[in-house]
Amino acid sequence: MSDLLRAPAEIKYAEELDWLESIDNNPKPFSWRLSPKMVRLFILGSERSDGLDREIPQKWYGDRSFVERSIVTLASDRGLLLIGDPGTGKSWLAELLSAAISRKSTLVVQGTAGTTEDHIKYSWNVSMVIAKGQSRESMIPSPIMTAMEAGAIGRFEELTRSTSDVQDALISILSEKYISVPELDSDNIVFAKPGFSVIATANSRDRGVNDLSSALKRRFNFVRIPVVTNKKSEAEIVRFRTEELLRRHQIELDVPPTLLDVLLQSFADLRASAAAAGSDDEKLESALSSAEQIGVLEDAILHSNFFGERALTARTLASSLVGSLARREPEDLAILNKYLHGVVEPRSKEEGGSWPEFLEGGRDAIATLS
Repeated sequence: MSDLLRAPAEIKYAEELDWLESIDNNPKPFSWRLSPKMVRLFILGSERSDGLDREIPQKWYGDRSFVERSIVTLASDRGLLLIGDPGTGKSWLAELLSAAISRKSTLVVQGTAGTTEDHIKYSWNVSMVIAKGQSRESMIPSPIMTAMEAGAIGRFEELTRSTSDVQDALISILSEKYISVPELDSDNIVFAKPGFSVIATANSRDRGVNDLSSALKRRFNFVRIPVVTNKKSEAEIVRFRTEELLRRHQIELDVPPTLLDVLLQSFADLRASAAAAGSDDEKLESALSSAEQIGVLEDAILHSNFFGERALTARTLASSLVGSLARREPEDLAILNKYLHGVVEPRSKEEGGSWPEFLEGGRDAIATLS
């Protein structure tokens, strides 16, 4: 695993999944590798009341009911659509579910304007077709077709980014549970095996890009993933991902709790400002999600490690925040400048601590970018 830039969940947590499978005596739907109870435990972590011989760490932070509803949906014959703002952990939850259920999370189609029907059905190996003609051997199955044949979970990322033609092709797969291959005279239907399902994700901010038809909506159970606003939960998410980052880069750098509090409070302030804004021009383009907080902190940690004093400072954190969130110029810079003067400056005078240095770092970063 050490020679992979980013190992999929089934490889990263392989030993843990093997152990859970070895002690799992609960009923399993279809060809699932773990029972629904163990899938939930793998994702949300173990508790003392579970009576296990080892601790299973929590990997996804959110409401327990979202995970349970997702698992129940996948145990039925309906698809699962995880919908929410960017950075709310939809794709990570989909990966964990796929890894726990079928030990294969990489059967993924990425939805874009260029995604075609071939990407969710099949295509052909042209050289083999020329040499031997069209056959099952010369057919290149899509990740979705591969999942059907294996009775596994297929994933469709950014479903609303794909065109209506592609979405319509997915309707027949979810409804009929087979794919016809009219180019072949025999063996021309690929049937889904028990355990096959589809987890799709969609960003709520993409409404109007390619809206889902009512027919496709009926084939999915919707689970809406909200932005995490609870400070305790958000701190756990950021801390969990930061520790992973430090391990992956083999960085020994302390993240002071006071600076984590500054980061969390800054995002809470900016969200409140966005909620009170009268128009989109008065809001940052950023979704201000937990994922973006992690990105700000990651940028600050790497900068401190490579170019700083190998210690995270409030100045570096502020510079990273401005650099990461200022995507439109001059609109976003003006919003951040207003935040620094209207919120951070009074707070730095009243509370002191890391806030004065954070204020200076933010001002310097805005001056550099202006």
